[in-house]
Amino acid sequence: MLEPRETRPDLASLRAHVCARMDAMFERLLAIPDAPNARLYAAIRHATIGGGKRLRPLLVLLSGRLLGVPEAAALRAGLAVEAIHAHSLIHDDLPCMDDDDLRRGRPTVHKAFDEATAVLAGDSLLALAFEILADPETHPDAAIRSALVVSLSRAAGPAGMAGGQMIDICAPALALDLAGVTQLQRLKTGALLAWSIEAGAILGRAPEAKRRRLASYAACLGLIFQIADDLLDCEGEEAKAGKRIGKDEAAGKRTFVSLLGAEGARRKAEALCDEAIGHLAPFGADGALLGEVAEFALTRDH
Repeated sequence: MLEPRETRPDLASLRAHVCARMDAMFERLLAIPDAPNARLYAAIRHATIGGGKRLRPLLVLLSGRLLGVPEAAALRAGLAVEAIHAHSLIHDDLPCMDDDDLRRGRPTVHKAFDEATAVLAGDSLLALAFEILADPETHPDAAIRSALVVSLSRAAGPAGMAGGQMIDICAPALALDLAGVTQLQRLKTGALLAWSIEAGAILGRAPEAKRRRLASYAACLGLIFQIADDLLDCEGEEAKAGKRIGKDEAAGKRTFVSLLGAEGARRKAEALCDEAIGHLAPFGADGALLGEVAEFALTRDH
């Protein structure tokens, strides 16, 4: 049961709540053992605790709230997708990929530890995500748990995030046009964001019409988020971003900004934001916070 509109938290307080819950849940799952593999746990904790926007678990919670999903179930699904996201960032930062030294204002895992430990930390988080979803604590219905596992596997794998990263690696030689860049980002960035919305729908057993609406919203949100990233890469401040900027241009990658110009990219993101909010219309006031997430994705500075 959703609480009355006037008693619902605002987006900032809900984001803070989700951030705190994610940190507490990772703390509990990743207690450092008195064992030879303690260094691996320390590296995973470095990547997961005390940082990040926690946008993906927030989306699971918000989509689930539309459908009466208990917060505990939504947060466990959110923890799983955040583990996948952290896995991807660890591996993206490696010298064989983007070769970044800074993430969220701190040394990347391979810099704080070493490359081999970073690979194992990323692998461990990938496994942890599916362990979380398969646990009956996430949902008592095995069919729901199975649907979450299958859908997240697809979102993270070669037809989703990993496939998008592969296209990104090849992108300088592909000379992608706008359609190509859009497809790349729907996979690389958008797949996990879309799953975060889908997870709430799965947990809430949403009817098909509502699932389509939420999926359309999520597709818009993923592109908004990526366009904002492209703008930050060419206009942002490294201190605020918490990572190296200007790397896309240096690598010769085609982005929304390189293809449309900064103002053209900004106008496209604004149009997508309007479209995303339009997809939420049937949810009325209950969808307002998801609309605010789209606006946040558009205007963020980190």
